[in-house]
Amino acid sequence: MNGLKASIIGFLSERTVPSVRTMLATRQPLVWLLALIIGTVGAYAILAFRWLIGAVQWLWLGHEGENYLSTLASFRAPWVIMASLIGGGLVVGLILRFATSSHRTHGIADVIEARAIHGSNIPLRRGLISALVSAISLGAGASAGREGPAVHLGASIASCLERQFDLPSAARRVLLACGAAAAVSASFNAPIAGVLFAHEVILGHYALTAFVPTVIAAVVATLITRVHLGDFPAFIIPEYHIASYWEFPAFALLGITCGLVAVGFLLSMMASDWAAQRVNLPIWLRPVIGGALVGAIAIFVPEVIGVGYEATNLALREKYTLMFLFVLLFAKTAATAITLASRFGGGVFSPSLYLGAMAGGAFGIIAASVFPAYASGYGVYAILGMGAVTGAVLGAPVSTAMIVFELTGGYEMTIALLLSVSIASMIMQALIGQSFFGWQLSTRGLYLGDGPHRRIMRTWKVAEFMTSLTTEEAENPIELGADDLHLTPDDTLEVALRAFDSTGYTRIPVFDSNHMTRQIGWADYTKAVTTFNAALIEANVEEHR
Repeated sequence: MNGLKASIIGFLSERTVPSVRTMLATRQPLVWLLALIIGTVGAYAILAFRWLIGAVQWLWLGHEGENYLSTLASFRAPWVIMASLIGGGLVVGLILRFATSSHRTHGIADVIEARAIHGSNIPLRRGLISALVSAISLGAGASAGREGPAVHLGASIASCLERQFDLPSAARRVLLACGAAAAVSASFNAPIAGVLFAHEVILGHYALTAFVPTVIAAVVATLITRVHLGDFPAFIIPEYHIASYWEFPAFALLGITCGLVAVGFLLSMMASDWAAQRVNLPIWLRPVIGGALVGAIAIFVPEVIGVGYEATNLALREKYTLMFLFVLLFAKTAATAITLASRFGGGVFSPSLYLGAMAGGAFGIIAASVFPAYASGYGVYAILGMGAVTGAVLGAPVSTAMIVFELTGGYEMTIALLLSVSIASMIMQALIGQSFFGWQLSTRGLYLGDGPHRRIMRTWKVAEFMTSLTTEEAENPIELGADDLHLTPDDTLEVALRAFDSTGYTRIPVFDSNHMTRQIGWADYTKAVTTFNAALIEANVEEHR
């Protein structure tokens, strides 16, 4: 008996007590409480965001719901669509011109950037303005998704709350992910997908200490939205079944096809953004012209406006012909590329679902005509296409597969969906090498997908480890010659380490970025390496704890 008691005491002293101390040191109870608050506040923020989209839409359409095509079909004056998009573009342009410093809206890529290099700091004002601009854009009929601004809004709320407490950097990143999880869960009634999205896209790992808070935020946000909006999937589809296991080669071919569709979609956005940057126009005028172009498309194909959930639903229920599916595929691609390039607010999640449903549906019709005895209904292929295109565009195959499960309720097609999603993602990586968010970050000089060592080297600055001048050195500073080696506080750790490696120096002077004749400190090789190793260890611990 005494031996058992001693074993229990020994276990408690060796395992339980240190674990509790670690939990308290990292302030996990406070993180859980803040996750609960973030889920609650985030859910109501997303509900307000969705209501605002509907309110703007009601102003010109007289209908605030997402199923508006029947109302739109009764229009006798197509110019109303054009007027709405141009008028909405003017309002958006004026807000971007006079109320923002960056002259653009913000989305998921900005949340990833904040997590990686800005100490998880996102100004709440920026999140609110981006949400307002996106609500006006989508309500006026711009072709984009609501998930990007929703995630950014949820993350900005989380950032605002976490700044009130002196939390470790790892905890701040986790709470930022909680805001994203709450936003996705509240937007799509998909709590599991919200959790996986936060880990796969925002954090980039599945550590247990991060998993618990994100689950809390996602569950709370889902419960609140279900109380207000009801518990039902975003897409109501018939009960589909896979006709035969002989279809799996076709599902693999569908993955290749959807991967190419995703590549085309991303290239179209790259091309439109490149073209827009080379046109010299006032910022307030860009959304106006973009609205006119999207309006011209929408007059002939009104299914492209807004988030497009109703058109996606109709494709899943096999209501479109093969030719019309192709028309919607190309029209939506063009409309979304123009929308985002012209500075309207919105994301790419809903358009990716839309394009996947159209591409998958078209593939299913063709497959049924070639192998009528073995092919399922084209609605099956439309569901699989949704996941395949979206997973490839977002660079998030796991969370996307779960999102499609929860959005459609189609759990019986698990294996086929995973096959199509993985192949499409492979095609995207092979041909482009990055997701939509990766491309956005790369345009800002940020490459965060190469592992923590590359991220640390490219985001940490010399200012993090430089040593200030002593009093004697400050009185007798060295003079910088034209060819003398030097660093500035804004140089990255990578630049510093390369300078040490190429020259063999162990100490390099650091000069003021704004006054290159004034030395302000020294960069030491030992401190640079120590800083790099410490940051790398911290990242490894965070990802596996």
